[in-house]
Amino acid sequence: MNRYICIHGHFYQPPRENPWLDAIPLQDSAHPFHDWNERINSECYAPNTQARILDEKGAVIDRVNNYSRISFDFGPTLLSWMESKSPDTYQMVLEADKISQQNFSGHGSAMAQCYSHMIMPLASTRDKYTQVYWGIRDFEYRFKRFPSGMWLPETAVDLETLQIMADLGIRFTILAPHQAGKIITFKDKSEPLDIYRPYKVKLQQGKFIDVFFYNGPLSRSLAFENLLRDGQCFAEKLLLTDKREEPHLLSIATDGETYGHHHKFGDMALAFAIQYIESQSDAQLTNYAEYLEKFPAEQEIEIKERTSWSCSHGVARWAFHCGCQTGGHPEWNQHWRAPLRHALDWLRFRSDAIFTDKGKDLFKDSWEAKNQYINTFLSWFDRGSFLDEQCGRSLNHTEKDTAIKLLEMQRHSMLMYTSCGWFFNDISGIETEQILLYAGRVIQFAEELSGDSLEPDFVKLLELAVSNLKGKANGGQIYSNIVKTATLDLPA
Repeated sequence: MNRYICIHGHFYQPPRENPWLDAIPLQDSAHPFHDWNERINSECYAPNTQARILDEKGAVIDRVNNYSRISFDFGPTLLSWMESKSPDTYQMVLEADKISQQNFSGHGSAMAQCYSHMIMPLASTRDKYTQVYWGIRDFEYRFKRFPSGMWLPETAVDLETLQIMADLGIRFTILAPHQAGKIITFKDKSEPLDIYRPYKVKLQQGKFIDVFFYNGPLSRSLAFENLLRDGQCFAEKLLLTDKREEPHLLSIATDGETYGHHHKFGDMALAFAIQYIESQSDAQLTNYAEYLEKFPAEQEIEIKERTSWSCSHGVARWAFHCGCQTGGHPEWNQHWRAPLRHALDWLRFRSDAIFTDKGKDLFKDSWEAKNQYINTFLSWFDRGSFLDEQCGRSLNHTEKDTAIKLLEMQRHSMLMYTSCGWFFNDISGIETEQILLYAGRVIQFAEELSGDSLEPDFVKLLELAVSNLKGKANGGQIYSNIVKTATLDLPA
């Protein structure tokens, strides 16, 4: 068999919990559901565990756990919600990875994901490391194996992040074709990108990481056109691509929510397409890890740093007004993005300084304690044992309280960079309100720990982020109206 097909779904929702209550408030826009996680779970995540296949008369003749036949990644914070709120779906996702190992020569289809969907090229080096490390640890806790691949949020890539991934044992990732740079060749002329093969990216210390490039036109057609109206049409599109003699892989990648949330009954179209492809003799479904074992990457390629799959200006969408937005309001602008990021960067700088200053008297290594902190909310260590290990001594009650507040401040300072906060059209959206909630929690911790007053200066910086809606005014007003009403004087 020389023709292989891999369908990848990137399943993700931003964390939506009130950071003081650790619970999602009622979201009216998700009606008739309590919140958007519940709604999308009902429309997509759950149906894909038992996707129906119908006969000509509309009767159900089979059910397919789609996750077991495709490649997929799930956001760690989404899986945490699912584990609690939709445990049956959660268990079916985990089971799908086990089934996929039987289907694909021992290689599970699940990939890891950076922990809180931060745009990695814009992150600090320390946060990059923690995001990759936490993503790996969360994956190991849930899937009971080490991940071969890792999905980069918005496929935003830089060499430093790839180096960290490789240093921590990740073998491959997936990028858009326009993120490919120069192909390293010994010939006099350059070669065009071949999306049907994996490539190697050279890193420092003699290391490499493999990269797959998905089929851009097919993936866009799947996500934004009507390809999922007919499962057989979808399958035939995949089967009609390159028919070269040597082994090759057709890879497509979209948001996983395409299959049921963005496109109603998309889960059923996917199930039918999977079954149709498996019934043919001229192509075989696979996942990336299995394909790499059979056909290792041989040719080296450079990547275009600070690029992504959802911004034609690199990663500007999460830092500036670049023109990329979600449509519907051509008269609006996104000049609010730059002052929003500047305000959060200022807050991160101040909170990092507090963490370093206060942490040095408590932790053996403050930044390593931050990295290992994930173990306390994956049920691997209770907080007492964790602190004993990271501090090298027994702490009194006040010291324990300070240590946990320092680590929670760091956790929330990463959550406030969740990519969705910049993605949409206006600063008044619920996604941006959510990251401002996390910023408010960071400020509360920072002020309690340092005795400094940070909020007034932070609000002044946010006032430069002007909303397109007159009633919302600016980020400072939004912060005051939304965050202050959610603030509760609760212990960490």
